[in-house]
Amino acid sequence: MKTATTTEWLADNQRHLMAEIGRVRLALERRSSPRPESGPPPDDTAQVAPPSDVGPMTDPPARLQTLCASFGLSPFERDVLLLTAGPELDGRFNALIAEAHGDPRRTNPTFGLGLASLSDAHWSALAPAAPLRHWRLVELGKGDALVNAPLTIDERVLHYLAGISDLDERLDGLVQRAVAPAELPPSQFAIARRIVDIWSDPVSSSPRPIIQLCDAGGADTISVAAMACAELELQLHTLRTPDIPATVSERETLARLWDREVILSQSALLVESDESDDADLSNRLIPFLRSLHSLILVSCRDPLRDRYLPMVRLDVGKPTAAEQKVIWRTTLGRLGHSLDGELDDVVGQFSFGVHAIESACAALAHEDAGRDHGSLSALLWDTCRTQVRPRLDNLAQRIEPHASWDDLVLPKDSQQLLHEMIAHVRHRTRVYETWGFAAKGGIRGLGISGLFAGSSGTGKTLAAEIIANELRLDLYRIDLSQVVSKYIGETEKNLRRVFDAAEDGGAILLFDEADALFGKRSEVKDSHDRYANVEVSYLLQRMESYRGLAILTTNMRQALDPAFLRRIRFAVTFPFPDAAARAEIWRRIFPAATPTEGLEIQKLARLNVPGGNIRNIALQAAFAAANAGEPVRMAHLLHAARTECMKIEKPLTDAEIGGWI
Repeated sequence: MKTATTTEWLADNQRHLMAEIGRVRLALERRSSPRPESGPPPDDTAQVAPPSDVGPMTDPPARLQTLCASFGLSPFERDVLLLTAGPELDGRFNALIAEAHGDPRRTNPTFGLGLASLSDAHWSALAPAAPLRHWRLVELGKGDALVNAPLTIDERVLHYLAGISDLDERLDGLVQRAVAPAELPPSQFAIARRIVDIWSDPVSSSPRPIIQLCDAGGADTISVAAMACAELELQLHTLRTPDIPATVSERETLARLWDREVILSQSALLVESDESDDADLSNRLIPFLRSLHSLILVSCRDPLRDRYLPMVRLDVGKPTAAEQKVIWRTTLGRLGHSLDGELDDVVGQFSFGVHAIESACAALAHEDAGRDHGSLSALLWDTCRTQVRPRLDNLAQRIEPHASWDDLVLPKDSQQLLHEMIAHVRHRTRVYETWGFAAKGGIRGLGISGLFAGSSGTGKTLAAEIIANELRLDLYRIDLSQVVSKYIGETEKNLRRVFDAAEDGGAILLFDEADALFGKRSEVKDSHDRYANVEVSYLLQRMESYRGLAILTTNMRQALDPAFLRRIRFAVTFPFPDAAARAEIWRRIFPAATPTEGLEIQKLARLNVPGGNIRNIALQAAFAAANAGEPVRMAHLLHAARTECMKIEKPLTDAEIGGWI
């Protein structure tokens, strides 16, 4: 048997199908033809042989042969299927069927017609559990009796028999075709090969186990799964967990259609459950997986557990740092050579998969227009920052950092700690990787964490802005009072989403209002006390493993458990400013372009408020002066100070504002 080209195979397949349909048509014609007046009656059950000009099929075999073998159709079930396909492909069928029914309006075949016309007939062919109805190869219409109900062939099955391989339209929109990449990084290709080995193992139990691909989500997981399927000569499709129907009947229908599609198109399914909550897992995903009987992969953040499903867990990580650098250099092309010196810094800060690197390079190439090396390097860095923003922008507030060191008034010791934090972030790749500290035992975690302690308005957020500006990284503020949940386990989920979303770009995370979570570790009296300690431990563990900088702010450092403080790398105190510090803040508070007149700094410094309130007073005074068409004067500041202190419920004394005007 020779191997045919696509054109030859389509022609042979069509010829074979029409010959088989012709054989069934002849059976109908024999039933409709009048019997002779003499002689023995014709054998109505004898099959009519196929036409002699069908000839041998080429390789691969005809679709009808494949379908019958795949679904285990008996000869009678095969001919019933052909009987339903006949009216769609041969115009002579309608008249024959109408004549057999004795009604010109009844042109649909019925099971009764098949029982009367076809050989090897058996009633069980139309049982709900039999292949024709179980796999929905034919559709049963409404009728007075089962034998009289009209039969139609399923459209997807008809197209398959004709050699067309389009996806079932009922699945279209729910599942998406995934294309295997040309190549994968070696670390990810090893995972793809592991999938192939598991599913190809001849001694493996049947059915084949579900493959769990545990990762942080993204296109790289799909690429690994698609590469494995390509090795197995399978097509991969993906399905999102929220798209799985919630009702049992709809879910069973989807599972049945997919299992049939697997047979028709040699496919595997990857269910993406990265963002699913517990309700989705228990009500949709797990029941759906139990209904399937085909090759399944699941991408998930955390392992699934079900006593009835055989599962194998594989962890899919980002390409290694060395692999990422190779991908960057290859994808950048000519730009890779000019930016080679900056790629180490980029790889050290941004952990990107293949698709993220390709997207960043495409954006960089679009923006490149003869830039010099310095501006192109800055553009590469900023392009990487924008690549990781979408996931975090939905979870936290991004702060555009504009502050500089000139805007911050702090004691020298506190400022020195801020400079050290910057140095740790900037040089962590060299120290951890190049100098080998990452492999050194005794290091709890490689994350860089900081605690900013001080009353409100003393410059904690301002300092975070300065650090973000210095490092040219995004700054996100997370209000812990909004993250903490009274429901057990929800706080950890909220924190996990934030850290997972920030991991790729190493953004600076500013957890505001840490007092909502931290406190003296109290005696465990009930489950809520125990889980409160679990939440704190989880946050500290994620901060230690986070590849970026995470900062906690608190107004009450004395309320923190010393055991927790030992797990924070930097603790920076933001004291309430004394008169000298307040005077320095007043000197720096107005931009150089702001017109001022007669401001007395020492008198202003007597006002006992922190820098945040000073900034509010200066801004409000500037608006009042602009409205009056005047430079900022002490009178404007006095009015603004009274308004600000009224807002914070602080009484003003003559010692503070005496002599201002």
